[in-house]
Amino acid sequence: MANFLARTSKNMMDWVNARAPAMMPVYRKHMSEYYAPKNFNVWYYFGSLALVILVNQILTGIFLTMHFKPSAAEAFSSVEYIMRDVEWGWLIRYMHSTGASLFFICVYLHMFRGLMYGSYQKPRELVWLIGMVLYLVLMAEAFMGYVLPWGQMSFWGAKVIISLFGAIPVIGNGLTEWIMGDYLPGDATLNRFFALHVIALPLVLLLLVVLHLGALHEVGSNNPDGVDIKKGPKGNRWSTTAPADGIPFHPYYTVGKDLFGVAFFLILAAFIIFFAPTFGGWFLEHDNFTEANRLVTPEHIKPVWYFTPYYAMLRVIPSFFAIKLWGVLVMFAAIAVLFLVPWLDKSPVKSYRYRGLLSWAMLIMFAISFVWLGKIGAGPGTDPVETIIGRVLTFLYFVFFITMPIWTKLDRTKPVPERVTMHD
Repeated sequence: MANFLARTSKNMMDWVNARAPAMMPVYRKHMSEYYAPKNFNVWYYFGSLALVILVNQILTGIFLTMHFKPSAAEAFSSVEYIMRDVEWGWLIRYMHSTGASLFFICVYLHMFRGLMYGSYQKPRELVWLIGMVLYLVLMAEAFMGYVLPWGQMSFWGAKVIISLFGAIPVIGNGLTEWIMGDYLPGDATLNRFFALHVIALPLVLLLLVVLHLGALHEVGSNNPDGVDIKKGPKGNRWSTTAPADGIPFHPYYTVGKDLFGVAFFLILAAFIIFFAPTFGGWFLEHDNFTEANRLVTPEHIKPVWYFTPYYAMLRVIPSFFAIKLWGVLVMFAAIAVLFLVPWLDKSPVKSYRYRGLLSWAMLIMFAISFVWLGKIGAGPGTDPVETIIGRVLTFLYFVFFITMPIWTKLDRTKPVPERVTMHD
């Protein structure tokens, strides 16, 4: 049976190769002959998991669009119809809504791994920059998707976020009306958000993913040691010219490691979908199970959890001289500064594994500030003590980046090994 399957597989590959000879070299370059470091650890699961979730979002999104109606009069009822009357519609909807939150969990952990192991340093600056553009597009995609169910938080969240553009001098009000297509979120807003969410932004996301992976495979993957894999005197047992510290990405990582991670992740996702799809109001806010009403404002307007750190920054910054622009600038600056990380880090060592206590203290401070700001942004925002804490955390968030050229130079480093030290 094994020989039969092997022969069948070989015959199919030969058939394809004879008719599309350019496909096989691409496959070999990015899969079977792409050599990844041997010492990948659990932090390297999240990139492949994010790709799996992207596939889930596209497939479930296709089924949802078959029944969704992008109009202010019918959007909410069409979601209710999907949940109650479409066969397995509730499962598809929860797979999509839960997938959005899990997507951001994987992306944030993927980005944190990049910071921790210096995956943005030379020659991987372009990989980091493309990844950051991907992150921005993903945020836009998630925001527009969040508006579509047309619940209370969808409507008021859209109104608050789009109204931020009104803080821009001179063109602000006109820009806000242009984005919404009206003076308040309505049919025009839903139609254009639906078109962007379903067609335009997914295409951009897929293109950026291809560019991200292509740029990564050109320079090679980083690893926990932060050292490039090197060729041995005799190569390795797969090839005399291959790096001795690397193994073929396929099948050793795709089957031997990523498959296990995906299986464990799917079990966890299934548990959330079947037993806690709202996740206590974090993945789906309770106000969003009520149809949008422009005459009734929710008690606390807040975005979904993956935007709350930036929303907290917006909310805690005071309006100096009655100008609200400062909070908006701080919020966008918090995202923009991430693009500068490859040039802010002056350390001769990539991985934090070989950096000193100062670097670790700054990284932990940054992580705590970001998570705590997320908690503040998800709250009502009425506690003055919490507002002061939010301002301090916002200051510490920017301190991490602004002072990075200083503390990365001053910090003591440990000797970096010439080769990969830990082989799984």
